[in-house]
Amino acid sequence: MRTYLISYELAKPHLLKHVVAQAIMAAGQSWARPLEQTWYVRTEESEEALEAKLTRILDTDDGLLIQRVKEDAVLTNTSVRWFKQRQGGVEITADSNIIAFPMAPAGPTDEPELPFAEAC
Repeated sequence: MRTYLISYELAKPHLLKHVVAQAIMAAGQSWARPLEQTWYVRTEESEEALEAKLTRILDTDDGLLIQRVKEDAVLTNTSVRWFKQRQGGVEITADSNIIAFPMAPAGPTDEPELPFAEAC
C-alpha cells in the first residue's frame, strides 16, 4: 500500500470543490484530510493512475500535486485522522459513530417528542 499527498488549487472552487473531494475519497482504500485542499490517500495505484482520475474533472487552470510520501509528517495546528472508503453493506450499531447513506430507519425513541410551542 502506498501513501500519497494530494493537494490542489481550483480556479473555480465553488463549482468543483465537492466533486474533487469525492474523487479523492474514492481514489484509495483510506484517506485523511489534514487541511482544506490537502489530502493523504492510501492506495495500490500509481501516481499516474491517480493523476488520470483527477485530471478528468479538473479545469485547465486548476493546479494539482500528487506525491508519494512516507508515513512520518510534522503537523502544526492540524492532525491526521484516517477514514476508510465508504462501502455498501456497512453494519451500523447503536454505539457507532459511522453514518452510512441511505441511513437505516430510526428505531423507537425512549422519550416522546415535545409538542411545538404556540404563539400567544
